[in-house]
Amino acid sequence: MKILLIVVGRTVQKWLQDGIGEYVSRLEHFAQFEIQVIPDLKNNRSMDFQTQKTLEGQSIVRLLQPSDNVFLLDDKGREMSSPEMASWLEKCMLQSTKRLVFIIGGPYGFSSEVYERVPGRISLSRMTFSHQMVRLIFVEQLYRAFTIIKGLPYHHE
Repeated sequence: MKILLIVVGRTVQKWLQDGIGEYVSRLEHFAQFEIQVIPDLKNNRSMDFQTQKTLEGQSIVRLLQPSDNVFLLDDKGREMSSPEMASWLEKCMLQSTKRLVFIIGGPYGFSSEVYERVPGRISLSRMTFSHQMVRLIFVEQLYRAFTIIKGLPYHHE
């Protein structure tokens, strides 16, 4: 199974790039993992938020395959503890899913088209984080889930 993380816009802050890179390199020991970046929209300062979400949403939906198991990282999604996420991820790995896809939207969230196409939602917290920080938090939690599955000492109860 391949795990794909789709993000809108490049990661700007160097410290976030470094942290994400660290966990991506750690994840490669457990799974095929890739981050796909949807480029920032050109001339977005002249667009309203809804137009930006719609255009980003069209780009997101084009990347999805019918057989994908897809989840939005969304503040209204299902919250899980780290051990619960590990258990959930292990179940996903046992299914015949070719690609497990997670999507982090842009600063204004997702378009209605994306919400209609993707019923699965996961929340990292009831708190609000920048869409840039969510990238680092998510890859760390994904790494943590794999270490829990493998019984490695990274996670402490």
